[in-house]
Amino acid sequence: MKNATHFATGRALDVVCLGRFAVDFYAQQIGARLEDVTSFAKYLGGSSANTAFGCARLGLKAGLISRIGDDANGHFLVETIAREGCDTSHVSVDPTRLTGAVVLGIKDKDTFPLIFMRENCADMAIAEDDIEEAYIAGARALLITGTHFSTAYINRISNLALDRARRNDVRTVLDIDYRPVLWGLTRRGDGETRFIASDGVTAHLKSILPKIDLAIGTIEEFNIAGGSTDIIASLRKVRTLTAATLVVKRGPMGCAVIDGAIPASLDDAFNGRGVEVEVLNVLGAGDAFSAGFLSGWVRGEDYDACTRYANACGALVVSRHGCSPAMPTRAELDHFLAHAEAIPRPDQDATLTRLHRVTAPRAPHAEVLAFAFDHRNPFFDLAQR
Repeated sequence: MKNATHFATGRALDVVCLGRFAVDFYAQQIGARLEDVTSFAKYLGGSSANTAFGCARLGLKAGLISRIGDDANGHFLVETIAREGCDTSHVSVDPTRLTGAVVLGIKDKDTFPLIFMRENCADMAIAEDDIEEAYIAGARALLITGTHFSTAYINRISNLALDRARRNDVRTVLDIDYRPVLWGLTRRGDGETRFIASDGVTAHLKSILPKIDLAIGTIEEFNIAGGSTDIIASLRKVRTLTAATLVVKRGPMGCAVIDGAIPASLDDAFNGRGVEVEVLNVLGAGDAFSAGFLSGWVRGEDYDACTRYANACGALVVSRHGCSPAMPTRAELDHFLAHAEAIPRPDQDATLTRLHRVTAPRAPHAEVLAFAFDHRNPFFDLAQR
């Protein structure tokens, strides 16, 4: 299926992501309730940042627009994503707010408790100066996730960013990324609930869709966008609002890409086949999927290639602990695509593990200084003297 999307040439960046930038605290006791967890691993997190991280790791020139607090968590985030080669020139420091955080657990294959600690956090206060028009105009695509339309203030900022993108021939991407708790629809400690019907959220998303060139979401997320519990009815409603390419994530079944009229069923659309692996952790898989899809999309590759990258990136991340550190490099992705049927446990494959370790970006050093210890007796005697 051909990707006929027009992209501007001569841009400094392939993609800029705007939105959540937070620290993930991942439970290290697999199978435990969050109440019983005793230790956590600290990772870079936040949907937009994860996607930017994944894009950079796959070789795209990526940038992030967001905010951190003037705190150690925020400094850790900026240092981590910059090491991947992601541009952080438009990540600002908020003098009054703290960096967002999320506490996550892996209880069993279907239960992933999480608590969003985002009360008035820094990345929900992105300023108008942060979305500088010249910076957005220097990219081929701009991605914004749904959370950054969930308050009146950040909705204005995100819509302004979309308007600036469209004025400058920048393709616009919406990752619906529906989290009911971040729209105030659940109790604050319930980050696990993934779907609650809401006429208010549906109306909000419908107002955004006319500005979008590519929309990515699960079946539940397109249902909240279209206002129905029937996916085809929802997609038909979405299609009345936008000519965007629609990418519907179907879990282990892969994904459907709809670039025109809505078919009678998802099976009648173009479908990229899923990759079967043993699931450890579904959190962050959607961000990896988006990064994989974008890595082909902005290069003009056809949708067969885009969906292969997306589904494989999602499969690799669901098999591992954490979100951003689980993202594959291009060398790792290519190896997995060539041998996926023989690798049901990517986290235990020696070749993938080595590629994951040695092919990630490293900061170049102009000079390397080495100090060699030699414990032979003449040197010991010399030191003694």
